[in-house]
Amino acid sequence: MCHVSCLVSSCSGLRLMGCSKWRAAFNFGHLRVQSKLSVFFTMIVLFTYLFYCLNGYCDSLPRPVYDQHTSLQNKIILKDGQEESPDQLGAYNASPVSFVREQLSDLSSSDTSSNNISIANNFGSKKFPQVIIIGVKKGGTRALLEFLRIHPDVRAVGAEPHFFDRFYDKGLEWYRNMMPRTLEGQITMEKTPSYFITKEAPRRVFSMSRLTKLIVVVRDPVTRAVSDYTQTLSKSPGLPSFQNLAFRNATTGLIDTSWSAVRIGIYAKHLENWLRFFPLSRFLFVSGERLVTDPAGEMGRVQDFLGLKRVVTDKHFYFNQTKGFPCLKKPEGSSRPRCLGKSKGRPHPQIPSDVLLRLRDFYRPFNLKFYQMTGHNFGWD
Repeated sequence: MCHVSCLVSSCSGLRLMGCSKWRAAFNFGHLRVQSKLSVFFTMIVLFTYLFYCLNGYCDSLPRPVYDQHTSLQNKIILKDGQEESPDQLGAYNASPVSFVREQLSDLSSSDTSSNNISIANNFGSKKFPQVIIIGVKKGGTRALLEFLRIHPDVRAVGAEPHFFDRFYDKGLEWYRNMMPRTLEGQITMEKTPSYFITKEAPRRVFSMSRLTKLIVVVRDPVTRAVSDYTQTLSKSPGLPSFQNLAFRNATTGLIDTSWSAVRIGIYAKHLENWLRFFPLSRFLFVSGERLVTDPAGEMGRVQDFLGLKRVVTDKHFYFNQTKGFPCLKKPEGSSRPRCLGKSKGRPHPQIPSDVLLRLRDFYRPFNLKFYQMTGHNFGWD
């Protein structure tokens, strides 16, 4: 009996030992399967990431802003591809702050992917314009604005806001939201030529800020009137002739001052309205003729008035013989020079010489008064 019991006990012990070994093997195998699955999924993720990077998708991921400008702190890239150290900034008559502003301005205006961070939306703040080009229509205001926008310390609204003449009821906050973002030391500006002849505009601008600087681009009023008529004629081909609109009575030669093309050119009258609110020191009168014959010289006066360094110089311009006015030389990275649109430089219709002489006689006393008021002889007579 003892032998049988011992045999049974021995057999039971063997069975238990076999079960334990089998269970241990099963658990170990289960862990190995989990480990393999983890490695498998990890490899899938890595291969997916490598595939996207090799196909260029990683470049579209937003990068920290400081990574995009690290090179600005270390070197300057010249137009011809050479590198200059920051110590050589003085040779170019520009401060490091102005240079960084210029680079940020270039980055914000360049063609970038829609997935990239917009520099203009992450830097600066919107402010009321410190400078407004208030007039005059067909005097050269668009050319002046485009020339000024080259300067790294100038940020301007491209379209004419017409706030102080058409949309004043929308409120000052609406107006400020139309302005571009500017960095510390940059100038915010806009241009709307119709402000100069709007009776309510001076008081409204003064209510916003009595320190606003005002630029008026003026041109020979006779030439300006013909240019104004030419623009209207291009939109309304059935328009009456220039002389029929300019005169109330062709026989007596009485000028029709209710016609806007004539009324705008009475500069002295409109300036009187502005001088009720702003001193003459807040104004700069720019010659539309000199913007054509000597754009760099006139831009020098503008930059001095705004307290800016003379960054915009004769190296930025060339004269376009076809259009008959100066254009900006080809910017870096652009395929062609920058000229004003097709609406600029239209050929004027032939106006009878006696009509022009009568109109010139009409403007003469107003011109002389304007010269006296501004202290500048524009030479229109």
